[in-house]
Amino acid sequence: MLYKLTSNKSVSETATALHTAVEANHFGVMQVHNLKETMNKKGVEFVNECQIFEVCQPLQAKKVLDENMSVSTALPCRISVYEEDGKTMLATLKPSTLLAMFNTPQLAEVAQEVEDTIVKIMNEAASA
Repeated sequence: MLYKLTSNKSVSETATALHTAVEANHFGVMQVHNLKETMNKKGVEFVNECQIFEVCQPLQAKKVLDENMSVSTALPCRISVYEEDGKTMLATLKPSTLLAMFNTPQLAEVAQEVEDTIVKIMNEAASA
């Protein structure tokens, strides 16, 4: 259900590499949420760095939504870059697992294509 890997770079460096890898693989970054910054602004002390990227490939999203609009509750795909035990991590929920919850087996191929690309993006960001 979860794909997770370690990067030898800082959260900031990994986030920059992730942004580049997303665009290089024909996805778009819709939004980046800086969890530490947002929580601190709300008066909640949060020490770990965490950036959550919302990413999308519009043509793939359209295929899915044309088939089942309720899948919109699971879009866009998210990739997190965060600190954990002194290491920089990247993680995402696998689109194939998420889509399986919507009982639309005809979308399995699209989900796997998206998942394969997201895994590729994450691997590129971790090693770039």
